[in-house]
Amino acid sequence: MKWEEFLKQVNHLPVIESEMLLTSAADPAALSVQLVRWVKAGKIIQVKRGVYLLSEIYRKIDVYEPHLASILIKPSYISLEKALEFHGLIPEGVPVYTSVTTKRSGRFITPVGVFDYRHLQPSIFWGYKSIILRQQTAFIAQPEKALLDYFYLKKIKISHDFLEEMRLQNCEIISNQTLIAYAQRFQKPGIITAAKTLQQYLINQKGIVKLL
Repeated sequence: MKWEEFLKQVNHLPVIESEMLLTSAADPAALSVQLVRWVKAGKIIQVKRGVYLLSEIYRKIDVYEPHLASILIKPSYISLEKALEFHGLIPEGVPVYTSVTTKRSGRFITPVGVFDYRHLQPSIFWGYKSIILRQQTAFIAQPEKALLDYFYLKKIKISHDFLEEMRLQNCEIISNQTLIAYAQRFQKPGIITAAKTLQQYLINQKGIVKLL
């Protein structure tokens, strides 16, 4: 396959997955060789085996980073600090895109961002939703699940002082009913305690508890 033909085929894609291309290619072996050559020539960027980006000069669509995060490791969804930022629950911008996955933990440093993955057992892998931006799909933890994932994976003993240090904001989006129900699904006494501590903090410090 010539470069012009390849570019015409993929320039509408923010992320290129070679598996799809090789499946439909007339000569998959030859295409694999070409992909290696185009990486060396700087025409495409390999972010992971089988996952590529067009170099910026050829790129017609900017990559939505959460979309790339959902592709680098499947299944996964963005959670912890990055999800808290997405929902406006913390004031700081978070440079690293942290996701959770049932696969092994890992990290990818790419031209468009740093992507961390934390392992969660399948029984706790839920509580996220799909979003679409610029026709690119991503998966993000719901606010309550992002907080509980954060408490669980950071192994932090949650206290009112710690919650104050988090500088939580826009807490009216947190559903008390969902928070407690999700905490119970963890089947971890420490997470239930953390959720109740957060619940009490929102009542005492913020005066906010969303019932539904």
